Parts: sequence; C-alpha cells; structure tokens
Amino acid sequence: MPHAEALPLAAPRLTAVLFGLSGCLVDFGARTRQHADHQGEHAEVTPGALDSLHSLQRQQIPCAWLDELPPALSHSLALALPEWIKPSTQFATNNPWPSPHACWEALMALNVAQLDGCVLVSGEPRLLQSGLNAGLWTIGLASCGSLCGLAPNEWQALSAQQRELKRGKATVQLFGLGVHSVIDHLGELDTCLADISLRRLKGEKP
Repeated sequence: MPHAEALPLAAPRLTAVLFGLSGCLVDFGARTRQHADHQGEHAEVTPGALDSLHSLQRQQIPCAWLDELPPALSHSLALALPEWIKPSTQFATNNPWPSPHACWEALMALNVAQLDGCVLVSGEPRLLQSGLNAGLWTIGLASCGSLCGLAPNEWQALSAQQRELKRGKATVQLFGLGVHSVIDHLGELDTCLADISLRRLKGEKP
C-alpha cells in the first residue's frame, strides 16, 4: 500500500500580544517623555498600528498596551486607539521596568493561561528587556521608538541615507539587547508575527 503523505503542520496560534503605548502604537519617536506639555501632538497612531490591531482582533488574539507614563497622560494618548485594546492596569508598580512583573500582570489581566505564544512589541529598550525577563517573544521597533526619538515630521525631513543610518544603529542596539526580531514599524508586524509562529512550529523557544 502506498504511504499517505503527511499533512503539513499548522503554525501554532499566538496566545496574546502586548504593545508598548508611546513609541509603538502612538507617539512616533516616543516624544511624550520629553515634551509632555505638548501631549496632544503625540497622540497620533503610528504607521500600521490600526491595521495590526484589527488583524489581531479578527484572529481573536487578546491584546493590551503598557506604559510608564502617568495614567492620565497614557489614557489621553490612547484615545486614538480602539476601545477593545485594554491598558495594563498596573501603571505604578513596585517593580518598574525592566522587571518582568508589568508584562506578567498585563497577561493575567487578559486571562492568559500560558506564557507560550505571548509576544511583546515595543520601541522602548527597557520594556523590551522586561519582556525578555518575563519569557516572552519580543519584537523591537527601530524607527518609531525612543532609540531614533524623532517626531514624524523630523523623521520625514531626513534624507534616505540619514534614515537608514539611524534605523541601522537602532536595529543593532535592539538585537544587542537580545530581542527576537526587529522591524521598522507596525506596518511590518503581520509578517513578523507569522515568522515567529513558524519559529515556534520548528520548536524554537524565546
């Protein structure tokens, strides 16, 4: 009898995705920390953020955002985001970044039962270190996080060569931290998450 061909294994579904708020979902360049008095200017969503969130919602993958900014400021920045993405309730923690507690608390608030398949996306090195310490998959953002630190108009004013230099330097710093993947901005997130799913299928662990 001929042998039946083995069906290809499906990549495992992600469990949850955590996002940094400033310098990730909103506030391109993470400028609010330096210019909190102009917070309204920084509430604009970053490129690809809404598409990424809607894609995760369609897949029924729970999401939350985290930040270290004061709660009132964080919530004002988050007004441009869909209501269903929940903030981490643990703003003022006794274990600040890069302690893993903030990530664990955010996952517990989402009623996530396992760390396996949980991902953190951020442009803030200290939050990414928190995610690494928590045992999560981590995706660093090179151009829109605090390492480049430029507002959208400042970023666009740079020449292509200047942008590439800044992006490259930030990428090296993020990989030096130990993150699992680095992308430019959230417009590239779907492809990156699919790659992490394939890495998990091959047995790779964070």
